[in-house]
Amino acid sequence: MAPRRLLLVGEGNFSFAAALSETLEDSTSVTATCLQRPADLAGDPVAQENLQRLRERGTEVRFGVDCTQLADAFELHHREFDRIYFNFPHCGRKAGVAKNRELLAKFFQSCKDVLAPEGEVYVALCRGQGGTPADKPTREWHNSWQVVAMAALGGFILSDVHPFSCEAVPGYKCTGYRSQDKSFHVEGALNHIFTQSLPFEDSQPRIFRTKVGGRWFSFPEPEALVGKLNRGFLEAPSCHPVRTINEKLIAELGKVFPLKRLKCPFPLLPQGSTSALTSWNCDILSAAFWISLREDDSNSESLTDGTTQDMEDFLALFSELSLLKDPGSDSKEEAHEESYGRTTVCLRPSLLVHVQAVIQAPDFVPGSLHILSGPVFRKCRILPFTMPAFHETLFVIGFNKNLKDGCLQSLLEHLKGFLDSLLTHTLLEGSQPSSSVEFVFQPNGKEYIINVKRPNFGPDCAKALIIGSVVTSATGIMHKDQCFMFVSMNLDLLAMLVWGISDWRMLWTFDHRFLKNFVSGSIEPFKSYSLYPPCYVHDISFWLDEKKGFDELEFHTVARAVSRDTVISIQFLSRFQHPKTQQVSLCYRLTYQTCDKALPQQQVSSMQSQLRKEIQQRLHVIPR
Repeated sequence: MAPRRLLLVGEGNFSFAAALSETLEDSTSVTATCLQRPADLAGDPVAQENLQRLRERGTEVRFGVDCTQLADAFELHHREFDRIYFNFPHCGRKAGVAKNRELLAKFFQSCKDVLAPEGEVYVALCRGQGGTPADKPTREWHNSWQVVAMAALGGFILSDVHPFSCEAVPGYKCTGYRSQDKSFHVEGALNHIFTQSLPFEDSQPRIFRTKVGGRWFSFPEPEALVGKLNRGFLEAPSCHPVRTINEKLIAELGKVFPLKRLKCPFPLLPQGSTSALTSWNCDILSAAFWISLREDDSNSESLTDGTTQDMEDFLALFSELSLLKDPGSDSKEEAHEESYGRTTVCLRPSLLVHVQAVIQAPDFVPGSLHILSGPVFRKCRILPFTMPAFHETLFVIGFNKNLKDGCLQSLLEHLKGFLDSLLTHTLLEGSQPSSSVEFVFQPNGKEYIINVKRPNFGPDCAKALIIGSVVTSATGIMHKDQCFMFVSMNLDLLAMLVWGISDWRMLWTFDHRFLKNFVSGSIEPFKSYSLYPPCYVHDISFWLDEKKGFDELEFHTVARAVSRDTVISIQFLSRFQHPKTQQVSLCYRLTYQTCDKALPQQQVSSMQSQLRKEIQQRLHVIPR
């Protein structure tokens, strides 16, 4: 729908307002403003001619409007503009980049007071001024106006950018270059289109409640997983890409095998011991998120601060088994906690922990694919394609040992054919070579790793990505005359590859604009609504406690939690050992960047300060 109310700020001779108003429908209203007073333009014949044209069309014109104080210029009932234009902003004369950045920052902060909720801000800048990769050539960041960083101060993200065309508004003549009646150099100029991002609020972990063995327990979601529990992406009628991929995968394998879909339990690990974690997957337990269940006698219908959620469909099997203990916890402390109604459990690190329950169920049917789909959670280092939460689909099939080779070959062929076909949908025009799916047999003799080589996906995807695994004849659960095969797939990675989504965090956004890309169900390359978000780099160094040691995985997890997933890279820089005390110091470089929200520098600095405090408390190191 065309914007209904337009606001133009910083008009010089009003030629843009006059030209634009003649291209609009009668239902669109324009308010054109400038900082000057009427007397300042009295001697400008071009301005007077344009003002006359605007008055004849009934366009509202306002003088003396400061674009950094828009709330003062418009009453409450006259705000809610659908679009705000600011063409070639400049402080005047020979103002440097710092002054012009300040102008932009104050302008964006002012825009949020008068812009409609889904409104847009158009800012036209000369070639190189914006400092984004869209500029050709791109100016060095420190020498640019840093438009995306200035917009972030007002809560805006860059959603589109395209060349500024004077031909699109015949009669427009930009003036004001160095406060003179001269035009700016518009060759190579760009129009930057900004939209409002979701507020970057201090997200507090939600409190979940679940019923276990007739008793109610509550627990907070881990800080590193805030906003990632109970999202329901795989449930109907969700149009989330992970559900679309899952349904396509299941439908394809259903052409070859009979299917039986199982209900996935809530992701607390429902096993009483590590017996479900066999030799080929026991290592995943070391990266699990451990949580403390606390007995909660409050009314199950009540809510705590509007965040409590009931999980009454918790698997009955859970109440019949003792809860798994954190291998790193102290048994005496644990017993003390349990005496006060607390128990330590972990969030499910993989659907493979459910394998034993699936094949031992009375209704297990050999020869059929039993399907389990749900979210899994595990600690991981901060890397572009590793994620602490993702959606996994597990296929379990049992068959006679004599049919093992034929069944395995059939499944692998159909799976490879489907994945190859799926991944060709998002190839860039003329790009070569295409995606390559490989099943790499592992030294343990029982497992295949499913690799995808995608050289055109980006520099971080030059090496193969592991999107799943195939396990046969798992130790300890093979029946006398049968063997089993398990296929697990990372749906999030698969969705990223298929739609060309470069950042896994985008899959978890709360911004409704993300899902608009997938409503039709067709596979089209994903177009991000947040372009070129600013990066902020901070270094941190600290002394180690020799007695406590240092857990780098936990360091990454703490950084993820404190930054609310805005740290995208942690690079080890150096190790220093004091020549006298022999004490060891480590130095790391952290890069902060969001994919869907406005992130100002001040907020990053606050996160970095908080990180220093948290690692001192949790990791027993001494920040330098």
